[in-house]
Order: sequence, then structure tokens, then C-alpha cells
Amino acid sequence: MKSFPQLSPENLEDLKVKAQQWSLANGLVMYPPDFQTFNVSNAPITLFPTPIPKTAFEQAQSIQKTYNELYSKIVGDKKWLIDEIKQLSQFDPEFTGKLFEIYNKVNEQGNFQSLSLGIFRSDYMLHDGKDIKQIEFNTVSVSFGGLSPKINELHTYLNDSGSYDNDYSYQYYDTEEIPVSSSIKKIAEGISKGNYYYNDESDNAKTVILFIVQPNERNSFDQRHIEYELLKTHKLKSYRLTLEEIIENTTINGDKLYIKKTMDEVSVVYYRSGYGPGDYPNENCWDARFQLENNKAIKCPSIITQLSGTKKIQQILTEKSNLSKYMDQETVEEISKTFVKIYPMDDSPEGQIAKKLAFEQPENFVLKPQREGGGNNIYKEDIPGFLKTLDEKNWEAYILMELINPPVHKNTIIRNNDIFNNDIISELGIFGSIVFDETNGDIKYNEYSGWLLRSKLATSNEGGVAAGFGCVDGIYLY
Repeated sequence: MKSFPQLSPENLEDLKVKAQQWSLANGLVMYPPDFQTFNVSNAPITLFPTPIPKTAFEQAQSIQKTYNELYSKIVGDKKWLIDEIKQLSQFDPEFTGKLFEIYNKVNEQGNFQSLSLGIFRSDYMLHDGKDIKQIEFNTVSVSFGGLSPKINELHTYLNDSGSYDNDYSYQYYDTEEIPVSSSIKKIAEGISKGNYYYNDESDNAKTVILFIVQPNERNSFDQRHIEYELLKTHKLKSYRLTLEEIIENTTINGDKLYIKKTMDEVSVVYYRSGYGPGDYPNENCWDARFQLENNKAIKCPSIITQLSGTKKIQQILTEKSNLSKYMDQETVEEISKTFVKIYPMDDSPEGQIAKKLAFEQPENFVLKPQREGGGNNIYKEDIPGFLKTLDEKNWEAYILMELINPPVHKNTIIRNNDIFNNDIISELGIFGSIVFDETNGDIKYNEYSGWLLRSKLATSNEGGVAAGFGCVDGIYLY
């Protein structure tokens, strides 16, 4: 493994300026807080790619289609999934419970679209420096597929221009050592397949894609790169609406969803919002989610697919007996290699062990609720005190997960105009796209869709880039 490039202060400053200007010129950007629409800054990034073993990287890539298929089969096998979601709804009535209510209401009314589109991301860390271990499987609003290729292209530019060599302006890395993610092209391709199957297996460019976004979205450029690829390569137009804008700006006619202003027919509803209670500040937003679900447009994801990504389902799937219902034994063994131990926090024998470990060995665990997005987890020594603030009957809403021990690297992060040379740890996300039938799990399309590396300070528990915890990173394969 090569060491990180060592640059003089003058060369490092030059590198920073090159990185900033390339980022602004090529869309590796985010809006700052309290932004105006013409005012952007470079996304938080590393100046150098971070080492990842090639074998671990290839293993994570090779298993993604298997994960896609697993979750399609879980959704297709609704009975036990619905039973689990019903249980979770008791502990989280204001979010999981409301989503589940909408799911039931839509099914009662019969406007159910059986085809479902998943843009998924499986997140891993390297445990003890070599084995990939899954942190979580994301089924809704997976981000940074648009910025990941950009950071890879930036690192390639800096390497090819000789900016990583302190003396002679030579390439520091071999070209094949710093790969570029295909996530923009592949995610857009996955969404276009949703449009294709909505239109009875026809490449109909008259229907449109509806992005559901957050108000004042700072990460809109990550999303726009997907939108631009949809138009450029697949001739598909896109619209962007927040949940609060849905009722006023869309209409349903003959079970189909339309944009009111143009009467464009929506083929795919693509959620880049809607994954947490903060996205539903009022009943109008919940009414909007019902309207979006209650029509024939293909959802990415549908409510039931979104809920299949809860931490409780992840915990259940770490048990080989449950995995064996959906895949052969060889595949069970292969996928199980990516798991760390996850315990329920219920009254089962495993749950009793978890409750004991949470108080006696909290430094080895993270406590996770059934929520997406950064900032929700409870780490290490904070776990006992947090649990004491809850009624024990509500502990069941959480899972207790073994902490992964990732390698630490000293990389250089740039955020706005500040440079930080710090110890970092990294998280590898692998994207996948799938179109499947929710009534039986039959798969129409299933593909690996690129990757993402995010890094954060080794002293930070949380890792969300948009939330201010981490940065977008690139890979050096060794």
C-alpha cells in the first residue's frame, strides 16, 4: 500500500485551490446553509483517495445483486414483513405507524401498483482492515450517487496533472488504482427501467420522472446529476416537488398521476425525501404521501419497500434460519460473511443477552432506532444512560449492533476554505437498482449501480455529509 502523498505547504495550498476550482467547474458542490440559488461551495471532500483493499472492494460489488434480490423476496413475502412492521408501528406510531396506515389504506382502495423500483445502497466498513461488514441496507432516498463519480474524477485530474507529486509532477497513482464510480449512469439507468416497465416494456419518453425533494435542499446537485443523465441519455424529463407541494401541483386521473401544470404523466416517483418524521411537518405532507402512493406510477421506493429497510428487518436477516427461506445455503454463507452480530432489544433469549451487554459492555456496541439519516444512533458509553430514560417496554424499538473496527488513515479534508489533516475512518456504499413485482418478488431488472466512499473524522460517531459530519471520498485500490 502506498503512503499518502507528502506535499510542501506551498504545493498543498496549490492543490487546495485546484480542487476547489475543479469542484466548482464540474458540479462537485453543495449549497451552503442559508443559501441563495446562485451561491454554491465545494462539497466537503478529501484531497487524496483513501486506501481500500481490492479484494474487499470487489466482494462488496459482487454481492450487491444478491442483496437486491433478497429485499425483493422479503417484500414479495408480505405476511411476515407486515407482521414485523405492525409490531414496529406500536413503538413508532408517528412515523412507521403512519406510513403503515397509508400502505393499508392504498391496498384497501385497490390502486396498488404491483411493480416496484428500488435504488438501494448497502453500506460497509472494513473490519480489522480486511473484511467488509455491513453497517446498514438503505432502501429509501440513497444519496451521493451523483457526487461520487465527481470526487473520483477530481482525484484522477489531480493525479494526472502531477499535483500529487511534490518534486517532478509525475503521476503518483497508476490510473487503474483510482477507479471512477458509474453511479450517475447506473442509477439513471435504473430509474429509466422503471419508466420502461411502467410503459409496458416500451421506451416511452413522453412520461416523466417526479423527484420528491426536501424544501431548501442543500444537496440538490447530487440529485441534479441524475436528472441531467436521465434527460441526456434516456430523453426523460424530470420534475422536482416537495411533499408540501404535491397536493397543489399533481392530480390523479384514471388511477394515473399527472403534473397539473403540463398534464405530463408520471411514470416513476423517486423519493429523495420522506425517510424521516421531519419530512412530514404537517398533515398536508401525509396526505401528499397517500396521493403519491395511491396511483399506478411506480414508486422508488413504495412504502412497504421503504419499511423493509428498517433496522429490525436487518437484525432478523442476520439469522441464517431466516435467510434460508430466500436463498440457497451457499448464498446464505456468502452473505452472512458481511454481518456483525445484531441483537433485538425484546424479551426473547437473544434480547435478554442484549440488555445485559448494553449495560455491561456498552463500549462494544451502537444502539440504533428504526430511522434513516444521520444523528439518530446512540454510541458506546452513552447507551446505558439513554436506555434509562426510556420505559423498558420501548426498548424493543431499537437494535443493539456490534461496533465495527475500521482502519484509520490520516487524510486531508477540505470543507469550504479550511483544510484538516486528521485521522479518518471510511464507509463504502454499493448502489444497486432493481425492478420487481411486489406481489410475488419476481424480478424484471437487477443490476449493480456503482459505489460511494464517505469518510469522517475518527473521533466522530456520525458520518452524514449533508448533516455536516463527514465528506465525500475516493478510493485508492491496493
